[in-house]
Amino acid sequence: MKIYEENNSVVVEGMNDFEPKHIFECGQCFRWNEEDDGSYTGVAFKRILNVKKEEDLVYFNNTNLEDFHNIWYKYFDLDRDYSKIKEELSKMDKYLNEAVKFGYGIRILNQDEWEILISFIISANNRISMIKRAIENLSMNHGEYIGEYKGKKYYAFPSIEKMNSLTQEQIRKCGTGFRDQYIKDTTFIINTDNEDIYKYKNLNTDMCKKGLLQFCGVGPKVADCIMLFSMEKYDTFPVDVWVKRVMEEFYVDENLSLKKIREYGINKFSNLSGFAQQYLFYYARELSIGRK
Repeated sequence: MKIYEENNSVVVEGMNDFEPKHIFECGQCFRWNEEDDGSYTGVAFKRILNVKKEEDLVYFNNTNLEDFHNIWYKYFDLDRDYSKIKEELSKMDKYLNEAVKFGYGIRILNQDEWEILISFIISANNRISMIKRAIENLSMNHGEYIGEYKGKKYYAFPSIEKMNSLTQEQIRKCGTGFRDQYIKDTTFIINTDNEDIYKYKNLNTDMCKKGLLQFCGVGPKVADCIMLFSMEKYDTFPVDVWVKRVMEEFYVDENLSLKKIREYGINKFSNLSGFAQQYLFYYARELSIGRK
C-alpha cells in the first residue's frame, strides 16, 4: 500500500477491501453523504473529509498526511486485515460466503463514542433519512462550525456540555421526535454524574453493554450498535429488522426472538460476529432478502 500527499489530498494506492459505498451505506454511520461524482463527504472528529475511489486509487480529499495517520487511519480501521476476516467468514457457510462477496469493501468504522451513543438513540424505530436529518440539524444548530467544503458549511456534533445546556424543546425542534426526552435524560446523566462514556471500550462486552443499558433510550439492539461501531466490540451481533430477515431466511426458524437470534449469531460467528453482522445486514438490505 503506497500513501502520498498531493493537492490537499492523501492518495492511497493498492488498498484492499475498501469500497466507499459499502462502508458508508452498511448502516453504521449517518454523517456521510454521496456526492454527484460518486464520492462521499462526511464529518468526524471536527474534520471534513471527502472520499473517492477510482480504480486502484482511494482519494482522501481535504486532509493531509498528519491527519490521515493520526485520525483517518484508525477511523477507517486500516490496520486490520479484512482479507483474512473475509476468508474465515466465507468458510463458515455458503450464505455468508455470498454476503461477504457482495459487501467485499466493508470496513467497520471507529467512530466517536458520544456521537454514536446519541445517534443510535435517535435511530430507534426511525428511518435512515430522518436519523440523518436530525443529526444534521443538531450539529448545524448547536454544534461548532468547523469549515466549508465545496460551498457547503459543516458543523461538528454538539459536545456533551452543549447538549446538556439544551432544553427538551430545542432538541425536539431538530427532528428527534419522542427521543428528545431520552437524549435529554442521557446527556444529563453523563454530564452530572461525570459518567465517562469514553472508558466503556475498556470494559469487556458484557459489562460495556450493562453500562450502556442504563441510559434512557438504549435497548439491547442500540447498545450492540454503539459497542460495534464505536467501542471495538466485535463479538456482538446487533439484530435489526434486516438482520432478523436474513437470519430467518438462512439460519433460524421464523418468530424466534431477537435475543435468541443474537445468541445464535454470537455462538455461530464467535469473535467475528460483528463483522458477519455487517456483511449480512448490507446483503439483506441491498437485495431485500427476506422481505415478504
